[in-house]
Amino acid sequence: MRPIRVLIITDEMEVGGTQRQIAMLLKRIDRSRFEPELVYFRNRSVLVDEIVAAGIPVTQIEKNGRIDILFVRRLSQFLRKGRFDVIHCFSFTGELWGAVARLLAGHGQIVGSIRGVYEWYGRLQWRIKRWVTDRSYCVVANSHAGAKYAAAQMGRHYENKIRVVYNGVPEKQILSTAEQVALRAELGIAPLTFVTLFVGRLVDHKNLASLVRAAAILRNDPKDHQILLAGEGPQRSLLTKSIDESGCTNIRLLGQREDIDKLLQIADVLVLPSFREGLSNAILEAMSAGTPVVATSVGGNVELLQNGKTGLLYPSNDHEALAHHLSQLMENPERRTRLSTAARHYAIEHFTPRQMVSQMEEIYMQASKRPLSH
Repeated sequence: MRPIRVLIITDEMEVGGTQRQIAMLLKRIDRSRFEPELVYFRNRSVLVDEIVAAGIPVTQIEKNGRIDILFVRRLSQFLRKGRFDVIHCFSFTGELWGAVARLLAGHGQIVGSIRGVYEWYGRLQWRIKRWVTDRSYCVVANSHAGAKYAAAQMGRHYENKIRVVYNGVPEKQILSTAEQVALRAELGIAPLTFVTLFVGRLVDHKNLASLVRAAAILRNDPKDHQILLAGEGPQRSLLTKSIDESGCTNIRLLGQREDIDKLLQIADVLVLPSFREGLSNAILEAMSAGTPVVATSVGGNVELLQNGKTGLLYPSNDHEALAHHLSQLMENPERRTRLSTAARHYAIEHFTPRQMVSQMEEIYMQASKRPLSH
């Protein structure tokens, strides 16, 4: 029996949570049963290099403008030539143009994606989402929160088309105390300084302005405290201005980092102040690394964190509550240890890469046997 040809289509391949999951899936999928490939439209990153190094074909088909007829023609020609059995589309534009190109190519079963709670979608986006879903074998959501919200917007009868597959996170190798001290020294951080870390794109919905406001409340706390922001994005200049205006000199923008696993292990807490989230890879990676998490009670965060047991949750945009949680953790190392131990055990048990990949493999197997929808 020949391997099942699987194509992943996505818009961007910059370093982000969804892109990390795509890379993990492509690198770990059973190559004796599947022939995976990747097509992306823009923003190449080190993740693409990793996928190529793993021997997986990668193609960039550039898209210029909101509607690019030549792009659609190139994509449909690529699908026709590749004769893929399953076409798994990520991102709104990946789904839309992947579904259009598949109709033109006449081959391949579409699998859609839900990677968050799409509260910013308007009526047109949901109409397009329904159109794509009607032509898909199924839609894979990475959280029950995202699945429930999408079904409510599209129509309850779409619930049967949505499958929930949680993200996977590799178990972390724990750094020695000496290694942690050395990394702190490299960053100019003293061994006993309390470190709060944010990991993610600098975009509006991450609500980093709320973290800056919380930092301003803690500015006069006697304990030595550093806040590190690891990531890049379009909000960098606005964030820098906000930090300057706050007078908080202990907030540092690290830019894009390739050593997130290590940064998590020198941090005393990971903070995620987002307005909305799907299933956060940053939270999962922190849990696996044994780093306590303080996050807003939105989206998939409540599926990952049991408040007071494996992490701390607070209402979205409540910077005073965030400041309170950080202050409490600064003063209570024993509580930090309890949270980190429980979180690490929970992540290792429930969110392994093997679980994620095996569930996706089963979906691809089922989709490849289903007659095409038109």
